[in-house]
Amino acid sequence: MITRRKFILNTGLATTLVMTLPSLAFTMDKKEIGLQLYTLRDELPKNVGLTFEKVAAAGFTTVETYGFSIKDQFWGVTPIELKKILDKNGLKAISGHYNLGSFLYDGNTSELIAAIEAAKVLKSEFLTIPWLDESFRRNIQDYKNIAARINEAAKMCAAAGLKIAYHNHDFEFQKHDGITGYEILLKETNKDLVYFELDLYWVVRSGNDPLKLFAANQGRFKLWHVKDMDKANQALNTEIGSGSIDFRTIFKEAKQSGMKHFFVEQENNYNPDAFESIKTSSGFISKKLI
Repeated sequence: MITRRKFILNTGLATTLVMTLPSLAFTMDKKEIGLQLYTLRDELPKNVGLTFEKVAAAGFTTVETYGFSIKDQFWGVTPIELKKILDKNGLKAISGHYNLGSFLYDGNTSELIAAIEAAKVLKSEFLTIPWLDESFRRNIQDYKNIAARINEAAKMCAAAGLKIAYHNHDFEFQKHDGITGYEILLKETNKDLVYFELDLYWVVRSGNDPLKLFAANQGRFKLWHVKDMDKANQALNTEIGSGSIDFRTIFKEAKQSGMKHFFVEQENNYNPDAFESIKTSSGFISKKLI
């Protein structure tokens, strides 16, 4: 199993405040709150429509999909059907996690093409790569090969009106002859076509500092996963604001990061259940972070 989801200024006074407080301008423009749907992986297959109703009711306006396959589509729902469900609930699928089959390893484009078509139907902005199989990321050359494939995929996505992004876990921060896989991906991918979805939990879990990544690679992290770390057990998640990650400080540097969209994700340790957890996270973000 893959581990892995406007406020409109309309008065002269508000405009004046924004001009004098740039950070506030950014904060106000980020009223949308997204959810990585893997958070609700146990609920979606049971009732797709009802799950999305609850997502919208919890305060989310955007989502990031997962789990698409040529055979089963999205949990048995076609992209066309899913778009209708999203529209009904006032939700936008800004991004999606798509496994690209064997493309990253052997160049077979069949699943990549299917993923692009699905993302286009959903009118997504980003097609995001969620994972690299361990056998294909063992050394520097492996990462260089992956970066070259991502560049190829990025061109195909761009031709279809999409952007490609790469989502990290912690393994990318392991060093190979003094350099991390993540450094290779950042260096070897096309800065004009390839973006990154920074999973803040995995960055912190790996012992790294998101702020240092922002400073060294300004503007490249167009997407974030906002996932908190349990204070007692780092291997567990928790509701945003309940854990050990300092999101207030991180969000202050969102402009430097280049962040356009973020998605709450919680993979485990729900309190008392997944739906209540996402409501808690949404409430904290809307009151304390944006």
